[in-house]
Amino acid sequence: MQKLLAIIGLGALILAPNAQSDHNKVALPDNYQTTFTNYLSLDRINNPDQIMRIFANDIAMQGPGEDGKLPYGSIIVAEVYKAKKDADGNPIKSALLNRLLRGEKALIGVMQREKGWGEEYAEGLKNGNWEFAAYKADGSVADKDLDQCRACHAPLTDTNHLFSYEHLTK
Repeated sequence: MQKLLAIIGLGALILAPNAQSDHNKVALPDNYQTTFTNYLSLDRINNPDQIMRIFANDIAMQGPGEDGKLPYGSIIVAEVYKAKKDADGNPIKSALLNRLLRGEKALIGVMQREKGWGEEYAEGLKNGNWEFAAYKADGSVADKDLDQCRACHAPLTDTNHLFSYEHLTK
């Protein structure tokens, strides 16, 4: 029965109107590559032909407070790169580290946590006051369904809705 309810809930999310972020609320931070800390770089597990570089502002780098959550004002920026591919279209890995070789930048995702943010979303899309935005490599707003981001991060309640939370803890 729980599986059936989960499937129905997922279907409702897919059919629900697209709730987009106000990109004026979650801006692409200027100079994040030099003013934020690049705390993690990795090959994406859920997209095996992508690489991510993840940056955090000084507030997020303080780590979680006593409540286990990152402070309000925390900003996480994730650069998503396509992997370089061989002539057959297979991702190329480094002979030295067996990691994907970074190709062109595909997307820049931004998460920002502020008091009261995200309260308007349905239960399956709430993310502990985090809001999302997506930008193209040139910094212009990307046409991305941010409900996919919300739905993917929403279940991560034990890690403050972040996949990389343990890399920000003290």
